[in-house]
Amino acid sequence: MASEAVATRGRASVQSTAVIVDHDPLIALGAEQVARRLGVSVLGKATTVRNGLELVRRHRPKLLIVDAERDDVHADGLVLIREARECVSELKIVALGRSSDPDWIQRAFNSGADAYVLKSAHPDDLASAIRQAFDHSVYFPVYPEPRETSRLPPVQNGASKLTARELEVLQLVAEGASNSRIAKALWVTEQTVKFHLTNVYRKLGVTNRTEASRWADLQGLLERPSVPEANLRAVGA
Repeated sequence: MASEAVATRGRASVQSTAVIVDHDPLIALGAEQVARRLGVSVLGKATTVRNGLELVRRHRPKLLIVDAERDDVHADGLVLIREARECVSELKIVALGRSSDPDWIQRAFNSGADAYVLKSAHPDDLASAIRQAFDHSVYFPVYPEPRETSRLPPVQNGASKLTARELEVLQLVAEGASNSRIAKALWVTEQTVKFHLTNVYRKLGVTNRTEASRWADLQGLLERPSVPEANLRAVGA
């Protein structure tokens, strides 16, 4: 029964293929184990950008899990993301890194990453990122035009910079969901939810859940459908 549950949750990744590139063989091995648990066939692993790009060109995988460290030695991982994306346009890319600096994470997204996972995160977070990359179970409407702009909080310049995942978290917060419930709905850990909330507060210029919820209400986010209840029931919420 346990194996059936894993297969069901990873159904979007079954028969998919991947290449893993990380300068740390242990990290690469851990990522491989997570990918294989989801039914993803790992076609090759590399520890350098050059070899990693060669694997991408040779195998044209559906998924690339790539080291995106911030230090000068490994920052060329962002180069690999860009070149791999150019080589295989439909490639799904999950970046791994130790830095939680929002600016660095945004650089990874700007380079072409579909997801960014901290190397300190639980393996289930990586599994969630892979599942979402292949088959989104969480959807969010196109960012709406503000309404009642005269009532908006004074600092709104960062609002347009919210990522889709930050908007998902914001909407669930505004609907009264706890961090635990949000984590279950989005298949991430509570630590990841807190990380996203910190970014939301910073970008909106607010300091707490109440202010963030008020902003979401004024933007009309509560009038749009959020994560379906079926998703919450599926994870035992």
